[in-house]
Amino acid sequence: MQTSQIDLVTFGPEHLGAAIDLSRQAGWPHRSEDWQMALALSEGVVAVEDGQVVGTVLMTPYKTECATINMVIVDETMRGRGLGRRLMDAACQIAADRPLRLVATAEGLPLYKKLGFCEIGTVLQHQGVVGEIAAPTETEDATVGDLHALTELDRVAFGADREGLMAYLAKVGEFAVTRRDGRISGFAALRSFGRGEVIGPVVAADLTDAKALVRHFIAKRPSRFLRLDTTDDSNLSPWLAELGLAHVGGGIAMAKPQIHRAADRAAATFALANQAFG
Repeated sequence: MQTSQIDLVTFGPEHLGAAIDLSRQAGWPHRSEDWQMALALSEGVVAVEDGQVVGTVLMTPYKTECATINMVIVDETMRGRGLGRRLMDAACQIAADRPLRLVATAEGLPLYKKLGFCEIGTVLQHQGVVGEIAAPTETEDATVGDLHALTELDRVAFGADREGLMAYLAKVGEFAVTRRDGRISGFAALRSFGRGEVIGPVVAADLTDAKALVRHFIAKRPSRFLRLDTTDDSNLSPWLAELGLAHVGGGIAMAKPQIHRAADRAAATFALANQAFG
């Protein structure tokens, strides 16, 4: 087979079944609902040969401020033939002039470097089952009226307006918040994903509040399978492992062009689940 025989076509709902099969082949835990969420918030293409989907890529735009590249999968029988490069080129073209971010696997790292992406950090994936723990006293469930404030806090922490993502999370999941002087100072999200549920994003003014927000959902889900992705500089990883959420892998956070987090932001994004839809 040659990549010249493969057509790249717009990723539509009719391709979801084949995309799920590819992610299972790659060992990813994504359910149909997880793919539906990713596609609902994104644009992308699939690679098709003889009517069969052999590759996928999605580009998730956050207004005009930036975009993430997600769900880059090439059928194992097609690897090493340049298809990953074609898919990435297509996603970059869809993104136009938006700055780009992605989380790279070890296998994809060389390609992304060739495409001009720079390493900006390490993402650590934690997951497992935690028994009963005490609920924190400084957190509470968010209300419907909190969504605008949560979205603005996320925009400051992430560096781009993720209004669509936040609205989708409000529809399929739930939020917890911390409040200071009557105003929301941090939040965490929880939604179903893969084998269980995923906590994130988590945005907090400091590490203490970040831990409280994570504990809020762990306390509500005793003996349930939970996942949380964080960065190596958040200082959450050792604490998560102590709780029983083992470090099981992760990836390399990359950006094009290189980005630098502003030092004077009022909040920090401690947990980055949903940045790349798992």
